[in-house]
Amino acid sequence: QVQLVESGGGLVQAGGSLRLSCAASGRSFRSYRMGWFRQAPGKERDFVARITWSGGSTNYADSVKGRFTISRDIAKNTVYLQMNSLKPEDTAVYYCAADTRALGSYDYWGQGTQVTVSS
Repeated sequence: QVQLVESGGGLVQAGGSLRLSCAASGRSFRSYRMGWFRQAPGKERDFVARITWSGGSTNYADSVKGRFTISRDIAKNTVYLQMNSLKPEDTAVYYCAADTRALGSYDYWGQGTQVTVSS
């Protein structure tokens, strides 16, 4: 079983920065890729960024390109999301997810961390 625990959310003014962390634990944790998603009130959960665990290849949603950076520390089983130039529309609950089976879907999810950007 894999557990994902997010941290680093909070309240920040527009233009500010936050760094989210997602620590993975579980016996012999191995992942094909990790992703960050977000869900704003009344909206569906949207893709934000993903990274392959071994090679570190990344992809981003157009809305965050150039502002957010996803990275991972294999030794710590942790994935990060550095968020700069935050906007009020970035306000959401942010979730990390792990794809451990390489089947094109994420099979483990964290509990989420709230990010609120004030104008």
